[in-house]
Amino acid sequence: MTTLSPQEVARPRAALPFFLSYGTIPLAFLGAFAGGFWVIALPVYCWYLFSMLDAVTGLNLDDASPDTPEDHLGLYRLLTMAWFPAQFATLCFMLWYVPQAPHLDLGARLGLFFGIGVMTGTIGLPYAHELLHQSPRIERWLGDLLLASVLYSHFRSEHLRVHHIYVGTPRDAVTARYNEGFHRYYARVLRDCPRSAWAAEKAMLARRGRPVWHLSNPFWRYGALQLAMLALALLLGGWAGLGLFLFQAGVAVWQLELTNYVEHYGLTRRYLGDGRYEHVQPRHSWNAAHRATNWLLINLQRHSDHHYKPDRRFPLLQNYPADEAPQLPFGYPMMTFAAMIPPLWRRVMNPRVRAWRKTFYPDITDWHDYNKGRTPLPHGAP
Repeated sequence: MTTLSPQEVARPRAALPFFLSYGTIPLAFLGAFAGGFWVIALPVYCWYLFSMLDAVTGLNLDDASPDTPEDHLGLYRLLTMAWFPAQFATLCFMLWYVPQAPHLDLGARLGLFFGIGVMTGTIGLPYAHELLHQSPRIERWLGDLLLASVLYSHFRSEHLRVHHIYVGTPRDAVTARYNEGFHRYYARVLRDCPRSAWAAEKAMLARRGRPVWHLSNPFWRYGALQLAMLALALLLGGWAGLGLFLFQAGVAVWQLELTNYVEHYGLTRRYLGDGRYEHVQPRHSWNAAHRATNWLLINLQRHSDHHYKPDRRFPLLQNYPADEAPQLPFGYPMMTFAAMIPPLWRRVMNPRVRAWRKTFYPDITDWHDYNKGRTPLPHGAP
């Protein structure tokens, strides 16, 4: 393992592999124009190609110097900030073109927009996630626009005000419980996360002495942006375009929540009593060092460090060895595939969760309440 100096991090050759995510844009147009097999090129690219590249390129255990100054990260910022215009232009064109394309039947149109949903979910939402964690207002706005394009705007509030504060506790709906299959988890987060985000914003407004309907409540912005996206889809593609837009949004949300499921499955923070939990540590998120998928997902798999240092930009996220953070056996594409088959998932992951418990919490003998999310709520949780 080596540490890259700030000068090495700033070199274009260090940043260029992360631009592989932009390979999805020409594939979307190729699918629309050529039809046939090409309508499924996007999931093949994002899921299968990068899983094979992981097998060839192996693990990347090198770290960038965390002291790299902001002015050395210009190319990385360009990468994240340019994604929304690229995705938005692609989505708008597809909504206009695909419903009227004579060479695309219903199956081809659905196949193509399934791939568009894979792109907006697998690529667009990690970009939104990165942007929402940054301080500049323009970056947070771009993150909001990406979320609105898949009708999942509440994710901003839920992620920043709930998930990062309460991860690994019963207050965080996104922390998948031990033995909880993905399908049950998915129904739970679709039900609980919007109201969790609303409760967090309501509590924030109350602390400022403001009513829930105050204009500073971000749910006004979320609603306006999502309505604008729906109206645009209807304007560009008619009712067929609106249906295709809703379909891609559903696929994108499914992709996001598959990733959320993988990132924290079975990992809980120790309850200290009196509504207190231990501080978040790298061991409370699954880490994955698979090189190619980290290029595609802008280091999202270095999730252990992201939760430990949430304001750290993606090129500076650190890798952790097995004695500091639990390790996934494969990259996210293969892990999310396994998550769709709960018996396979439990066979792969439950022994790893039990090993994690023995390593980090050998003194805890009764995990029943942790497994069921029945330990007390954190003190002060809305």
